[in-house]
Amino acid sequence: METINCKVKGMNCSSCALTISRYLEKKGMEDVVISVATEELQFNAPSGADPGEILNGINDLGYQVVLPDSTGARTPVFNTLTFKFFCCLVFTAPLLLHMWVNWHWLHNPWIQLALTVPVYIVGMLHFGGSAFRSLRNGMANMDVLITLGATAAFAYSLTGTLQGLGEDYLFYETTAAILTLVFLGNLLEERSVKSTTTAIAELARMQHTKAKRIHANGEGQEHIDEIDNADLRVGDRVLVNTGDKVPMDGTIYWGDGHVNESMITGESEPVAKREKDKVIGGTILEDGSFKLYVTATGKDTVLSYIIDLVKQAQHNKPPMQKLADRISAVFVPLVLGIALATFLGWYFVGGKPLDTAMMRSIAVLVIACPCAMGLATPAAVMVGLGRAARNGVLIKGANTLESFRDIRQIVFDKTGTLTTGKLQLGQWQAIGMDDAAFKSVVYSLEKYSSHPIARSIAALWKGTPETALQQVRERKGVGMAARDAEGNEWQLGSFIMAKSATEDDSHNIYLLKNGQLAGWLDFTDELRPDARKVMTQLKESGIRTILLSGDMRRKCEQIARELGIDEVFAEQSPEQKLRQIDKLMAEAPTAMIGDGINDAPALAKASIGISLSDSTQVAMQSANVILLNNQLGSLPLAMGLGKHTYLTIKQNLFWAFIYNVVAIPVAALGYLNPIVGALVMGLSDVVLAVNSVRLRFKRVM
Repeated sequence: METINCKVKGMNCSSCALTISRYLEKKGMEDVVISVATEELQFNAPSGADPGEILNGINDLGYQVVLPDSTGARTPVFNTLTFKFFCCLVFTAPLLLHMWVNWHWLHNPWIQLALTVPVYIVGMLHFGGSAFRSLRNGMANMDVLITLGATAAFAYSLTGTLQGLGEDYLFYETTAAILTLVFLGNLLEERSVKSTTTAIAELARMQHTKAKRIHANGEGQEHIDEIDNADLRVGDRVLVNTGDKVPMDGTIYWGDGHVNESMITGESEPVAKREKDKVIGGTILEDGSFKLYVTATGKDTVLSYIIDLVKQAQHNKPPMQKLADRISAVFVPLVLGIALATFLGWYFVGGKPLDTAMMRSIAVLVIACPCAMGLATPAAVMVGLGRAARNGVLIKGANTLESFRDIRQIVFDKTGTLTTGKLQLGQWQAIGMDDAAFKSVVYSLEKYSSHPIARSIAALWKGTPETALQQVRERKGVGMAARDAEGNEWQLGSFIMAKSATEDDSHNIYLLKNGQLAGWLDFTDELRPDARKVMTQLKESGIRTILLSGDMRRKCEQIARELGIDEVFAEQSPEQKLRQIDKLMAEAPTAMIGDGINDAPALAKASIGISLSDSTQVAMQSANVILLNNQLGSLPLAMGLGKHTYLTIKQNLFWAFIYNVVAIPVAALGYLNPIVGALVMGLSDVVLAVNSVRLRFKRVM
């Protein structure tokens, strides 16, 4: 199975996407995902299939496939919507002018025909070709409606001209105006939709920069050569000076400075960086100078990961959009039926002249707009996800955005989530053994654990002589266990593990040797500075807050009192956390935020799993939302964006549906001129795009 990613130029609406999707499915392709707004296509080709042949087939449908590694040849000017619109406008303007200016030559049918033919040819090459290809593939698109409307008016006018039937048979201006105004609508739509994808474009631009690669000659002298950052490899050494963009993810080995990470994390203040700190490619060094080792390139960088996540999230369709897509699939045949019924009704039943019946039928064809229904959700989702990404919030799907509106309670882990996780070792005591042996055993056990306390001990006592241990194992939420060469059984963990050896529950970590207490350690961990404010905001929004932790009850209850948390579940193992999440979700939709590997099952189980950026990889992969700036303050923003994005989707879909429900009957009843219909149809998509762009600026908290 091979995954193919490419761009497809020439997709105008959801009908185009359905045409391509059906073609690929007929060819046996799987997991087809298409985004009309970003022109991106992804599908899985089974083994034995020829991807080149499949992509050529898409080209044969009338679209243009652009591969990721393509140099991206520029579209010829005469193929752009801008050129086609202005080309048509030059000939259409005089045709429309004759309705207000009594210039005799403008009323000459042969001059009107001469002015219309170039517009009709350009329109048919664009809309007619697309319409023919869609019909050939059994999926009528919106261009079928435009082509039929313009062709009907042109054929009727041409017949009147050739037979000299007089001005009552001349509707050349209708033909030209329909095509020109639809070109205008498509042009405005293209520019409006691009404005909804600016966040992705800005992130993508951050990937490209120059790098000062360091070389050393045989005498140890360093030389700098400037190359494109795409040519860097893992292990390369790079110099970054004030004002430079960090070329790739890396680790600083010399120097220091302050890095602006606002485009990645949303954090406005520059972040201090020094030796051994990690830096993210695409961020900017505001002051200082440092050298780094490149640790990731290409698709492995944090920035690429962010861009891919946002793109994947855009492809994910919430239930509301799936309904719109089903309607879009039958929309064009339905409109064709209504247009035919309009013509037959007015001509045979209503007794109207042929030209009147035809104009009303054409008005139905050109006023209908399936594109609006196809654009309603993607436009809002792109803006919502883009704003979230710019503020350091990664949301892994449109479904997640929609789910935020239902959340009624949020569960918090304690260590590393409500607290900073930067633990400071306080007092410790060895019992029945000397201090050096105690430190050796503790370090040798904790270096195998990913728990924040374990990481703190391992970092603090790094270099301590190790004790040779065997069968080292970790009980999630409880602690570590192992056996030494002399057969002694060692255990290191929370009071849950030490209950049988002591009644004193006032310490953080206990060491047991053969079931007997051998020492303890205490740590201090401060609350995150924004924790209180977040809890207040959540309470004001009617959200119930819950603390779910493996730590001691006494400490959990103390933190809950300080922050005003509604309920506490302490001393919970990963299995118990999972059961608690199950119970809570039975009561109401529940989000959980955590950072440790022991939180991963609960994060995956919750309605929405939220992880902090310095979490373990497992926790980040299990979560639906990642707070890249590692701050709880982003949580209300994420929830607000979710709710307002859903509201915008509802507004867009309401407009798309009500527009067609009202406009089509109005046109069928004869209250709408086809020229006005073409203009309104073109502007309908722009309304949705503009409404969606409001999400970039509106207050959501």
